[in-house]
Amino acid sequence: MANSFDIHAAARRAMITNGFQPDVPPEVLAEVSKAADPSTLPLGNVRDLRALPWSSIDNDSSMDLDQLEVAVRLPNGDVRVSVAIADVDATVSMGSATDRFAAANSCSVYTGIVTYPMLPDRLSMQLTSLSQDVDRPSIIIEFVVATDGTVRSHDVYLSRVENRAKLAYGSVGAWLDGRGQLPAAATSTVQEQLRLQDAAAQSLRANRGRRGALSLETIEAQTVLRADKTVSVELVEKTRASHLIEDFMIAANVAMAEFLDEHKSPTIRRVVRTPERWDRIVALAAALGEKLPAVPDSAALEAFLTKRQSADPDHYPDLSLSVVKLIGPGVYELHEPGTPDTGHFGLATHDYTHATAPNRRFADLVTQRLLKAVLAGKPCPYSTDDLAKIAAHCTEREDAARKVERQVRKEAAAESFASRVGESFDAIVTGVSPKGTYVRVVTPPVEGRVMRGEQGLDVGDRTRVKLLSTDPSRGFIDFGAEPKQG
Repeated sequence: MANSFDIHAAARRAMITNGFQPDVPPEVLAEVSKAADPSTLPLGNVRDLRALPWSSIDNDSSMDLDQLEVAVRLPNGDVRVSVAIADVDATVSMGSATDRFAAANSCSVYTGIVTYPMLPDRLSMQLTSLSQDVDRPSIIIEFVVATDGTVRSHDVYLSRVENRAKLAYGSVGAWLDGRGQLPAAATSTVQEQLRLQDAAAQSLRANRGRRGALSLETIEAQTVLRADKTVSVELVEKTRASHLIEDFMIAANVAMAEFLDEHKSPTIRRVVRTPERWDRIVALAAALGEKLPAVPDSAALEAFLTKRQSADPDHYPDLSLSVVKLIGPGVYELHEPGTPDTGHFGLATHDYTHATAPNRRFADLVTQRLLKAVLAGKPCPYSTDDLAKIAAHCTEREDAARKVERQVRKEAAAESFASRVGESFDAIVTGVSPKGTYVRVVTPPVEGRVMRGEQGLDVGDRTRVKLLSTDPSRGFIDFGAEPKQG
Protein backbone atom coordinates (compact mmCIF):
# COMPACT_ATOMS: atom_id res chain seq x y z
CA MET A 1 0.00 0.00 0.00
CA ALA A 2 3.07 2.24 -0.09
CA ASN A 3 1.85 4.37 -2.95
CA SER A 4 -1.93 3.90 -2.74
CA PHE A 5 -2.67 7.15 -0.92
CA ASP A 6 -2.80 10.25 -3.12
CA ILE A 7 -2.72 13.21 -0.72
CA HIS A 8 -3.42 15.70 -3.49
CA ALA A 9 -6.59 13.87 -4.53
CA ALA A 10 -7.61 13.49 -0.87
CA ALA A 11 -7.16 17.19 -0.22
CA ARG A 12 -9.12 18.25 -3.28
CA ARG A 13 -11.92 15.83 -2.44
CA ALA A 14 -12.11 17.13 1.13
CA MET A 15 -12.20 20.73 -0.09
CA ILE A 16 -15.14 20.09 -2.42
CA THR A 17 -17.00 17.98 0.15
CA ASN A 18 -16.78 20.82 2.65
CA GLY A 19 -18.02 23.49 0.27
CA PHE A 20 -14.77 25.20 -0.76
CA GLN A 21 -13.79 26.39 -4.23
CA PRO A 22 -10.40 24.67 -4.72
CA ASP A 23 -9.79 26.29 -8.13
CA VAL A 24 -9.33 30.00 -8.75
CA PRO A 25 -12.01 31.22 -11.22
CA PRO A 26 -10.79 32.52 -14.61
CA GLU A 27 -12.10 36.05 -13.95
CA VAL A 28 -10.04 36.20 -10.76
CA LEU A 29 -6.90 34.99 -12.51
CA ALA A 30 -7.43 37.62 -15.21
CA GLU A 31 -7.90 40.35 -12.60
CA VAL A 32 -4.84 39.28 -10.61
CA SER A 33 -2.65 39.14 -13.74
CA LYS A 34 -3.25 42.88 -14.22
CA ALA A 35 -2.48 43.87 -10.61
CA ALA A 36 0.39 46.33 -10.26
CA ASP A 37 3.44 45.65 -8.13
CA PRO A 38 2.94 47.84 -5.02
CA SER A 39 6.64 48.75 -4.97
CA THR A 40 6.15 50.68 -8.22
CA LEU A 41 3.39 52.87 -6.76
CA PRO A 42 4.08 56.37 -5.35
CA LEU A 43 4.83 56.49 -1.63
CA GLY A 44 1.71 58.56 -0.94
CA ASN A 45 0.74 60.20 2.32
CA VAL A 46 2.05 57.46 4.61
CA ARG A 47 5.04 57.08 6.92
CA ASP A 48 8.19 55.81 5.28
CA LEU A 49 9.59 53.15 7.63
CA ARG A 50 11.61 51.21 5.06
CA ALA A 51 14.93 51.97 6.76
CA LEU A 52 14.01 50.16 10.00
CA PRO A 53 15.42 46.64 10.66
CA TRP A 54 12.17 44.76 10.06
CA SER A 55 12.17 40.97 10.08
CA SER A 56 9.59 38.21 9.71
CA ILE A 57 9.33 34.89 11.55
CA ASP A 58 7.14 32.18 10.06
CA ASN A 59 7.28 28.56 8.94
CA ASP A 60 10.27 27.61 6.79
CA SER A 61 8.11 27.09 3.72
CA SER A 62 5.79 30.10 4.15
CA MET A 63 5.72 32.58 1.30
CA ASP A 64 2.48 34.38 2.23
CA LEU A 65 4.07 36.64 4.85
CA ASP A 66 1.51 38.77 6.67
CA GLN A 67 3.55 40.54 9.33
CA LEU A 68 6.93 42.00 10.29
CA GLU A 69 8.20 43.19 13.65
CA VAL A 70 10.59 45.81 15.01
CA ALA A 71 11.13 47.11 18.54
CA VAL A 72 12.78 50.08 20.26
CA ARG A 73 13.88 50.39 23.89
CA LEU A 74 12.61 53.71 25.26
CA PRO A 75 14.54 55.85 27.80
CA ASN A 76 12.28 54.77 30.69
CA GLY A 77 12.87 51.06 29.97
CA ASP A 78 9.60 50.43 28.14
CA VAL A 79 9.68 48.79 24.69
CA ARG A 80 7.79 50.19 21.73
CA VAL A 81 6.80 47.31 19.45
CA SER A 82 5.71 47.95 15.88
CA VAL A 83 3.96 45.18 13.93
CA ALA A 84 3.68 45.78 10.18
CA ILE A 85 0.68 44.03 8.59
CA ALA A 86 0.52 43.50 4.83
CA ASP A 87 -1.85 46.06 3.32
CA VAL A 88 -3.81 43.56 1.23
CA ASP A 89 -6.63 46.03 0.67
CA ALA A 90 -4.22 48.23 -1.32
CA THR A 91 -4.23 45.53 -4.03
CA VAL A 92 -7.54 43.70 -3.51
CA SER A 93 -10.40 46.14 -4.06
CA MET A 94 -13.63 45.70 -2.14
CA GLY A 95 -16.26 44.08 -4.36
CA SER A 96 -13.77 42.91 -7.00
CA ALA A 97 -13.83 39.36 -8.38
CA THR A 98 -10.79 38.54 -6.23
CA ASP A 99 -12.51 39.94 -3.15
CA ARG A 100 -15.64 37.88 -3.83
CA PHE A 101 -13.56 34.71 -4.23
CA ALA A 102 -11.70 35.44 -0.97
CA ALA A 103 -15.00 36.11 0.80
CA ALA A 104 -16.47 32.81 -0.41
CA ASN A 105 -13.65 30.63 0.95
CA SER A 106 -12.86 33.09 3.78
CA CYS A 107 -9.53 31.52 4.75
CA SER A 108 -6.54 29.64 3.44
CA VAL A 109 -6.70 25.89 3.99
CA TYR A 110 -3.50 24.09 4.99
CA THR A 111 -3.59 20.32 4.51
CA GLY A 112 0.08 19.69 5.25
CA ILE A 113 1.31 19.25 1.69
CA VAL A 114 -1.30 21.04 -0.42
CA THR A 115 -2.19 24.62 0.48
CA TYR A 116 -5.34 26.24 -0.90
CA PRO A 117 -4.71 29.97 -0.44
CA MET A 118 -7.53 32.43 0.14
CA LEU A 119 -5.86 34.69 -2.41
CA PRO A 120 -4.19 33.48 -5.64
CA ASP A 121 -0.46 32.80 -5.40
CA ARG A 122 0.54 35.93 -7.35
CA LEU A 123 -1.07 37.96 -4.58
CA SER A 124 -0.54 35.96 -1.38
CA MET A 125 3.02 34.87 -2.17
CA GLN A 126 4.19 37.90 -4.15
CA LEU A 127 2.35 41.22 -4.42
CA THR A 128 0.73 41.24 -0.96
CA SER A 129 3.42 39.26 0.85
CA LEU A 130 5.98 41.10 3.00
CA SER A 131 8.80 39.19 1.35
CA GLN A 132 12.44 39.91 2.03
CA ASP A 133 14.03 42.91 0.29
CA VAL A 134 10.84 44.26 -1.30
CA ASP A 135 9.03 47.56 -0.71
CA ARG A 136 5.47 47.01 0.50
CA PRO A 137 2.54 49.08 1.83
CA SER A 138 1.55 48.09 5.33
CA ILE A 139 -0.60 48.88 8.33
CA ILE A 140 1.41 49.52 11.49
CA ILE A 141 -0.02 48.42 14.82
CA GLU A 142 2.16 50.00 17.49
CA PHE A 143 2.04 49.38 21.24
CA VAL A 144 4.28 50.25 24.18
CA VAL A 145 5.11 47.40 26.57
CA ALA A 146 6.01 48.40 30.12
CA THR A 147 8.56 46.44 32.12
CA ASP A 148 5.72 44.62 33.94
CA GLY A 149 4.17 43.49 30.64
CA THR A 150 1.25 45.89 30.61
CA VAL A 151 0.52 47.78 27.39
CA ARG A 152 0.70 51.51 28.13
CA SER A 153 -0.47 52.91 24.79
CA HIS A 154 -1.18 52.02 21.18
CA ASP A 155 -1.48 53.59 17.75
CA VAL A 156 -2.39 52.42 14.25
CA TYR A 157 -1.36 54.06 10.97
CA LEU A 158 -0.33 53.43 7.34
CA SER A 159 3.28 53.06 6.18
CA ARG A 160 5.72 51.55 3.70
CA VAL A 161 8.16 48.91 4.96
CA GLU A 162 10.85 46.53 3.75
CA ASN A 163 11.61 43.13 5.25
CA ARG A 164 15.34 42.84 6.01
CA ALA A 165 15.37 39.19 7.13
CA LYS A 166 12.97 36.31 6.39
CA LEU A 167 13.40 34.02 9.39
CA ALA A 168 11.84 30.74 10.52
CA TYR A 169 10.43 29.54 13.84
CA GLY A 170 12.79 26.60 14.16
CA SER A 171 16.09 28.38 13.65
CA VAL A 172 15.12 31.49 15.64
CA GLY A 173 13.77 29.38 18.49
CA ALA A 174 16.95 27.29 18.64
CA TRP A 175 19.10 30.44 18.50
CA LEU A 176 17.17 32.11 21.32
CA ASP A 177 17.75 28.96 23.38
CA GLY A 178 21.48 29.05 22.55
CA ARG A 179 21.35 25.91 20.41
CA GLY A 180 21.74 27.06 16.82
CA GLN A 181 22.74 29.58 14.19
CA LEU A 182 20.74 32.16 12.28
CA PRO A 183 20.89 32.66 8.50
CA ALA A 184 23.16 35.31 7.02
CA ALA A 185 20.25 37.75 6.63
CA ALA A 186 20.10 38.03 10.43
CA THR A 187 22.73 40.74 10.84
CA SER A 188 23.95 41.86 14.26
CA THR A 189 21.23 44.54 14.20
CA VAL A 190 18.53 41.95 13.53
CA GLN A 191 19.96 39.70 16.25
CA GLU A 192 19.79 42.58 18.71
CA GLN A 193 16.20 43.10 17.62
CA LEU A 194 15.30 39.47 18.26
CA ARG A 195 16.68 39.63 21.80
CA LEU A 196 14.69 42.78 22.56
CA GLN A 197 11.52 41.39 20.98
CA ASP A 198 11.88 38.14 22.92
CA ALA A 199 12.18 40.04 26.21
CA ALA A 200 9.11 42.16 25.44
CA ALA A 201 7.12 39.08 24.38
CA GLN A 202 7.96 37.25 27.60
CA SER A 203 6.80 40.28 29.62
CA LEU A 204 3.51 40.34 27.69
CA ARG A 205 3.00 36.60 28.25
CA ALA A 206 3.72 36.81 31.98
CA ASN A 207 1.26 39.69 32.36
CA ARG A 208 -1.45 37.82 30.46
CA GLY A 209 -0.90 34.85 32.74
CA ARG A 210 -1.41 37.01 35.81
CA ARG A 211 -4.71 38.21 34.34
CA GLY A 212 -5.88 34.64 33.74
CA ALA A 213 -4.95 34.02 30.08
CA LEU A 214 -4.50 30.28 29.57
CA SER A 215 -1.01 28.99 28.81
CA LEU A 216 -2.20 25.98 26.86
CA GLU A 217 0.36 23.81 25.11
CA THR A 218 -1.34 21.33 22.85
CA ILE A 219 0.35 18.79 20.61
CA GLU A 220 -0.17 19.72 16.97
CA ALA A 221 0.08 17.24 14.14
CA GLN A 222 0.76 17.70 10.44
CA THR A 223 0.65 15.48 7.39
CA VAL A 224 4.06 14.87 5.85
CA LEU A 225 4.80 13.50 2.37
CA ARG A 226 8.09 11.62 2.34
CA ALA A 227 10.52 11.38 -0.55
CA ASP A 228 9.24 7.89 -1.40
CA LYS A 229 5.68 9.33 -1.70
CA THR A 230 4.43 7.62 1.46
CA VAL A 231 2.68 9.76 4.05
CA SER A 232 2.86 10.06 7.81
CA VAL A 233 1.48 12.19 10.62
CA GLU A 234 4.15 13.96 12.65
CA LEU A 235 4.35 16.39 15.55
CA VAL A 236 4.72 20.15 15.09
CA GLU A 237 6.98 21.52 17.77
CA LYS A 238 6.34 24.99 19.18
CA THR A 239 9.42 27.05 19.85
CA ARG A 240 10.33 30.17 21.77
CA ALA A 241 10.04 32.04 18.46
CA SER A 242 6.49 30.70 17.99
CA HIS A 243 5.58 32.14 21.38
CA LEU A 244 7.22 35.47 20.50
CA ILE A 245 5.05 35.91 17.42
CA GLU A 246 1.94 34.64 19.22
CA ASP A 247 2.47 37.18 22.04
CA PHE A 248 2.94 40.07 19.60
CA MET A 249 -0.07 39.08 17.48
CA ILE A 250 -2.33 38.89 20.54
CA ALA A 251 -1.20 42.35 21.66
CA ALA A 252 -1.59 43.73 18.13
CA ASN A 253 -5.11 42.32 17.74
CA VAL A 254 -6.18 43.77 21.08
CA ALA A 255 -4.67 47.15 20.11
CA MET A 256 -6.57 47.13 16.81
CA ALA A 257 -9.87 46.28 18.52
CA GLU A 258 -9.40 49.04 21.08
CA PHE A 259 -8.34 51.57 18.41
CA LEU A 260 -11.44 50.91 16.31
CA ASP A 261 -13.65 51.00 19.40
CA GLU A 262 -12.17 54.34 20.45
CA HIS A 263 -13.04 55.70 17.00
CA LYS A 264 -16.63 54.40 17.19
CA SER A 265 -16.22 51.84 14.45
CA PRO A 266 -18.01 48.50 14.43
CA THR A 267 -15.68 45.51 14.39
CA ILE A 268 -15.65 41.78 13.86
CA ARG A 269 -14.45 40.32 17.14
CA ARG A 270 -12.96 36.91 17.77
CA VAL A 271 -14.58 35.52 20.91
CA VAL A 272 -14.32 32.35 22.98
CA ARG A 273 -17.30 31.99 25.26
CA THR A 274 -17.29 30.73 28.83
CA PRO A 275 -16.96 26.93 28.66
CA GLU A 276 -20.24 25.02 28.88
CA ARG A 277 -18.45 21.90 30.18
CA TRP A 278 -16.72 23.64 33.06
CA ASP A 279 -17.93 20.81 35.34
CA ARG A 280 -15.76 18.37 33.40
CA ILE A 281 -12.74 20.68 33.69
CA VAL A 282 -13.38 20.78 37.46
CA ALA A 283 -13.51 16.97 37.49
CA LEU A 284 -10.18 16.71 35.61
CA ALA A 285 -8.57 18.99 38.18
CA ALA A 286 -10.08 17.01 41.07
CA ALA A 287 -8.65 13.78 39.66
CA LEU A 288 -5.22 15.43 39.92
CA GLY A 289 -5.81 16.54 43.49
CA GLU A 290 -6.67 20.16 42.69
CA LYS A 291 -9.84 22.15 43.34
CA LEU A 292 -11.34 24.64 40.88
CA PRO A 293 -14.30 26.93 41.67
CA ALA A 294 -17.78 25.77 40.68
CA VAL A 295 -18.21 28.69 38.29
CA PRO A 296 -15.88 29.32 35.32
CA ASP A 297 -12.79 31.28 36.36
CA SER A 298 -9.97 31.73 33.84
CA ALA A 299 -7.47 32.94 36.48
CA ALA A 300 -8.07 29.87 38.66
CA LEU A 301 -7.81 27.60 35.62
CA GLU A 302 -4.53 29.23 34.58
CA ALA A 303 -3.09 28.80 38.10
CA PHE A 304 -4.02 25.10 37.94
CA LEU A 305 -2.52 24.69 34.45
CA THR A 306 0.72 26.43 35.43
CA LYS A 307 1.07 24.15 38.47
CA ARG A 308 0.47 21.02 36.38
CA GLN A 309 2.92 22.14 33.69
CA SER A 310 5.62 22.39 36.35
CA ALA A 311 4.65 19.16 38.10
CA ASP A 312 4.24 16.96 35.00
CA PRO A 313 5.60 18.61 31.80
CA ASP A 314 5.57 15.36 29.83
CA HIS A 315 1.80 14.92 30.15
CA TYR A 316 0.90 18.61 30.18
CA PRO A 317 0.09 18.75 26.42
CA ASP A 318 -2.52 16.03 26.95
CA LEU A 319 -4.14 18.01 29.78
CA SER A 320 -4.05 21.12 27.58
CA LEU A 321 -5.75 19.26 24.75
CA SER A 322 -8.54 18.16 27.07
CA VAL A 323 -9.09 21.72 28.29
CA VAL A 324 -9.06 23.07 24.73
CA LYS A 325 -11.70 20.52 23.67
CA LEU A 326 -13.89 21.34 26.67
CA ILE A 327 -13.64 25.12 26.16
CA GLY A 328 -14.57 24.81 22.50
CA PRO A 329 -13.59 26.79 19.39
CA GLY A 330 -13.72 30.55 18.95
CA VAL A 331 -16.25 32.32 16.75
CA TYR A 332 -16.49 35.66 14.96
CA GLU A 333 -19.11 38.15 16.14
CA LEU A 334 -20.18 41.63 15.15
CA HIS A 335 -19.32 44.16 17.87
CA GLU A 336 -20.92 47.60 17.81
CA PRO A 337 -19.35 50.51 19.72
CA GLY A 338 -20.66 50.93 23.24
CA THR A 339 -22.17 47.45 23.48
CA PRO A 340 -20.97 44.68 25.84
CA ASP A 341 -18.23 42.44 24.47
CA THR A 342 -18.51 38.66 24.79
CA GLY A 343 -14.77 38.43 25.38
CA HIS A 344 -12.14 35.75 24.83
CA PHE A 345 -12.11 33.31 27.76
CA GLY A 346 -8.77 31.75 26.77
CA LEU A 347 -6.98 35.11 26.49
CA ALA A 348 -8.76 36.76 29.45
CA THR A 349 -9.55 39.84 27.38
CA HIS A 350 -12.72 41.62 26.27
CA ASP A 351 -11.27 43.35 23.20
CA TYR A 352 -9.93 41.02 20.55
CA THR A 353 -10.22 41.12 16.80
CA HIS A 354 -8.37 39.42 13.97
CA ALA A 355 -6.21 41.84 12.02
CA THR A 356 -2.78 40.26 11.58
CA ALA A 357 -3.26 37.74 8.75
CA PRO A 358 -5.09 39.45 5.84
CA ASN A 359 -3.47 37.14 3.26
CA ARG A 360 -5.00 34.14 4.99
CA ARG A 361 -8.24 35.29 6.70
CA PHE A 362 -11.03 37.34 5.16
CA ALA A 363 -12.08 38.77 8.53
CA ASP A 364 -8.65 40.42 8.77
CA LEU A 365 -9.04 41.99 5.32
CA VAL A 366 -12.43 43.39 6.38
CA THR A 367 -10.79 44.83 9.50
CA GLN A 368 -8.28 46.67 7.28
CA ARG A 369 -11.12 48.34 5.44
CA LEU A 370 -12.80 49.37 8.68
CA LEU A 371 -9.51 50.87 9.84
CA LYS A 372 -8.88 52.76 6.60
CA ALA A 373 -12.34 54.31 6.78
CA VAL A 374 -11.54 55.53 10.30
CA LEU A 375 -8.16 56.95 9.28
CA ALA A 376 -9.70 58.71 6.25
CA GLY A 377 -12.67 60.04 8.23
CA LYS A 378 -15.09 58.20 5.95
CA PRO A 379 -18.24 56.20 6.75
CA CYS A 380 -17.90 52.50 7.52
CA PRO A 381 -17.73 50.61 4.18
CA TYR A 382 -19.95 47.81 5.50
CA SER A 383 -23.39 47.89 7.10
CA THR A 384 -23.81 46.19 10.47
CA ASP A 385 -25.96 43.55 8.78
CA ASP A 386 -23.13 42.90 6.29
CA LEU A 387 -20.59 42.57 9.10
CA ALA A 388 -22.82 40.18 11.05
CA LYS A 389 -23.22 37.98 7.95
CA ILE A 390 -19.47 38.09 7.23
CA ALA A 391 -18.72 37.11 10.83
CA ALA A 392 -21.09 34.12 10.68
CA HIS A 393 -19.72 33.01 7.31
CA CYS A 394 -16.09 33.30 8.44
CA THR A 395 -16.89 31.18 11.50
CA GLU A 396 -18.57 28.53 9.37
CA ARG A 397 -15.71 28.48 6.83
CA GLU A 398 -13.00 28.21 9.49
CA ASP A 399 -14.90 25.28 11.00
CA ALA A 400 -15.04 23.72 7.52
CA ALA A 401 -11.31 24.34 7.01
CA ARG A 402 -10.54 22.46 10.22
CA LYS A 403 -12.68 19.59 8.91
CA VAL A 404 -10.70 19.53 5.65
CA GLU A 405 -7.38 19.54 7.46
CA ARG A 406 -8.55 16.88 9.90
CA GLN A 407 -9.96 14.67 7.13
CA VAL A 408 -6.73 14.75 5.11
CA ARG A 409 -4.74 14.05 8.25
CA LYS A 410 -7.06 11.14 9.12
CA GLU A 411 -6.70 9.61 5.67
CA ALA A 412 -2.92 9.96 5.84
CA ALA A 413 -2.90 8.47 9.33
CA ALA A 414 -5.11 5.54 8.28
CA GLU A 415 -2.75 4.83 5.40
CA SER A 416 0.35 4.97 7.59
CA PHE A 417 -1.33 2.82 10.30
CA ALA A 418 -2.65 0.13 7.94
CA SER A 419 0.20 -2.28 8.76
CA ARG A 420 -0.15 -1.91 12.55
CA VAL A 421 -3.52 -3.60 13.15
CA GLY A 422 -3.43 -5.51 16.43
CA GLU A 423 -0.91 -3.20 18.13
CA SER A 424 -1.75 -1.36 21.36
CA PHE A 425 -1.17 2.31 22.16
CA ASP A 426 -1.47 4.78 25.01
CA ALA A 427 -4.20 7.33 24.19
CA ILE A 428 -6.25 10.20 25.57
CA VAL A 429 -9.99 10.68 25.06
CA THR A 430 -10.56 13.85 22.98
CA GLY A 431 -14.28 13.72 22.30
CA VAL A 432 -17.48 12.10 23.56
CA SER A 433 -20.80 12.71 21.80
CA PRO A 434 -23.82 10.78 20.53
CA LYS A 435 -21.77 10.15 17.37
CA GLY A 436 -19.09 8.27 19.26
CA THR A 437 -16.04 8.37 21.50
CA TYR A 438 -12.75 9.55 20.02
CA VAL A 439 -9.14 9.25 21.16
CA ARG A 440 -5.74 10.53 20.14
CA VAL A 441 -2.79 8.18 20.35
CA VAL A 442 0.11 9.71 22.27
CA THR A 443 2.79 8.54 19.80
CA PRO A 444 2.35 8.98 16.89
CA PRO A 445 -0.36 11.70 17.22
CA VAL A 446 -3.10 9.80 15.40
CA GLU A 447 -6.83 10.15 16.10
CA GLY A 448 -9.53 7.53 15.79
CA ARG A 449 -12.87 6.26 17.12
CA VAL A 450 -13.30 3.78 19.94
CA MET A 451 -15.59 1.09 18.59
CA ARG A 452 -15.39 -1.31 21.53
CA GLY A 453 -15.15 -0.78 25.31
CA GLU A 454 -15.90 2.95 25.16
CA GLN A 455 -18.51 2.90 27.94
CA GLY A 456 -17.61 5.19 30.83
CA LEU A 457 -14.89 7.11 28.99
CA ASP A 458 -14.94 10.93 28.98
CA VAL A 459 -12.81 13.75 27.62
CA GLY A 460 -9.40 13.82 29.28
CA ASP A 461 -9.38 10.17 30.37
CA ARG A 462 -6.24 8.21 29.67
CA THR A 463 -6.73 4.75 28.26
CA ARG A 464 -4.98 1.96 26.42
CA VAL A 465 -6.38 1.10 23.00
CA LYS A 466 -5.82 -1.63 20.44
CA LEU A 467 -5.94 -0.86 16.71
CA LEU A 468 -8.82 -2.88 15.23
CA SER A 469 -8.87 -1.71 11.61
CA THR A 470 -8.19 1.16 9.20
CA ASP A 471 -9.90 2.41 6.06
CA PRO A 472 -7.62 4.96 4.33
CA SER A 473 -10.22 5.79 1.67
CA ARG A 474 -12.53 7.19 4.35
CA GLY A 475 -9.94 8.12 6.95
CA PHE A 476 -11.33 5.63 9.47
CA ILE A 477 -9.17 4.35 12.31
CA ASP A 478 -11.01 2.10 14.73
CA PHE A 479 -9.77 1.22 18.19
CA GLY A 480 -10.92 -0.98 21.03
CA ALA A 481 -10.40 0.28 24.58
CA GLU A 482 -8.50 -2.25 26.67
CA PRO A 483 -9.70 -2.98 30.21
CA LYS A 484 -8.00 -0.93 32.89
CA GLN A 485 -5.39 -2.86 34.81
CA GLY A 486 -6.34 -3.13 38.42
